[in-house]
Amino acid sequence: MSMFHYYNFPHCEAFIFDNFLITQIREGITIKPEHNQELRQIIDLHFSNKNMVYISNRFFSYAVDPLTYLGTSKIHNLLAIAIVTDSDIAKSNALLESMFYEKKYAIYPTLSQAICWVNTVIIEEEK
Repeated sequence: MSMFHYYNFPHCEAFIFDNFLITQIREGITIKPEHNQELRQIIDLHFSNKNMVYISNRFFSYAVDPLTYLGTSKIHNLLAIAIVTDSDIAKSNALLESMFYEKKYAIYPTLSQAICWVNTVIIEEEK
């Protein structure tokens, strides 16, 4: 597993790896449906011909408009989303958000567990 790109956007940091990307949204940001356009551009640039998984490392406190997931679900090669948090409030929010996402969705307390799950998702899809 080697990181090959890093982005420092006004609203988040993004770390691009071979089969997945990790974002760390900044404190106080609200993620809205229009953020999907930027996500699509990154996925098209780095994962145009391969399946991938999105990991959201929820280190900071921020909000997500659940309707964002309706557009995110339409990204064809995005197989799944993992949310990483050990906060009970963030877990509750993530559970609510999962109702708006049509693909695999999981919540993990550590980044290591989420990355292990990525490998499982990719292997299952390749069968």
